[in-house]
Amino acid sequence: MAYHDELKVALSAVGNAAALCRNVGTALSDIPLIQKEDRSPVTLADFGSQALIGMELHNAFPDVPVVGEEASENLKNHPALSQKVVDLVNRGNRKLTLSQVLEAIDIGACEPDYTTRFWTLDPIDGTKGFLRGNQYAVALALIENGSVVLGVLGCPNFPAHPQSNASDKGCLLYAVQGEGAWMKDLGDDIDASPISVDNIKDGRTARFCESFESAHASHDVHQKISSVLGITNPPLRLDSQVKYAAIARGDASIYFRLPRQKDYLEKIWDHAAGAIIVEEAGGMVTDFSGEPIDFSAGKRLRNNRGIIATNGHLHRKVLDAISHVG
Repeated sequence: MAYHDELKVALSAVGNAAALCRNVGTALSDIPLIQKEDRSPVTLADFGSQALIGMELHNAFPDVPVVGEEASENLKNHPALSQKVVDLVNRGNRKLTLSQVLEAIDIGACEPDYTTRFWTLDPIDGTKGFLRGNQYAVALALIENGSVVLGVLGCPNFPAHPQSNASDKGCLLYAVQGEGAWMKDLGDDIDASPISVDNIKDGRTARFCESFESAHASHDVHQKISSVLGITNPPLRLDSQVKYAAIARGDASIYFRLPRQKDYLEKIWDHAAGAIIVEEAGGMVTDFSGEPIDFSAGKRLRNNRGIIATNGHLHRKVLDAISHVG
């Protein structure tokens, strides 16, 4: 398998970070928050997850930059929270100091040449969902020459077998370019199973995903597009890149994301891992103009507007519906 070593490390890092997040999630009401400049919340789990993954990636691939969402600067003025992050990271028999944990977080503070090779990381994608006890994901991707070549999603609250109710462990999804998409129970050592998008070709029987909160995306525009497609099923509203997971394994056929603010630019770590998993599962991911997603322009998707992920069969119809809505 291509990228065997990178995948092995990525799976380990995401699995460890997801376990850390689940440990924090047992007492959500007690989690202290920091409001970042963009008013989004960040928790000790975000910082702890980024520290763990940053350390593991740096130890294995010291020459490959990591572009993460968080930075220790947001933590340094909160000594009580800083110590809680250290305690959380050290639960796995580690003995890191505060300085070492801050340095580990800032492994993800790189500003690399985005046209070459780098990792991008969202330590908790969907922090608001995490705080509600709903869906969130630990998302890690490897990007080369502007394209995603490997992606891993750890989804602690998204069971691998929802119909059987036999697992509450969440699931781990991953994909490598040209190798298909795979899923297994989170935390298990059993082999993963291949996953694929659904085979729906008629919009009237399709279901679409969108962000849980209307503040994150234009639900009204999404509804107009779905009406043109003839969709009658209610939308599946989920936080984070779990929406990509739902498309990749056939829980839904379409994912729309059109930001409410016209000048908003999507962040690379919010889409990279999910995009390759959907594509390797047989689906398609583009922007609202039908252009491929360009991950070479920096931390933001400056060359794209809106995100569409589909099972592939419906992609052209979705683009036509978007054109009709205008």
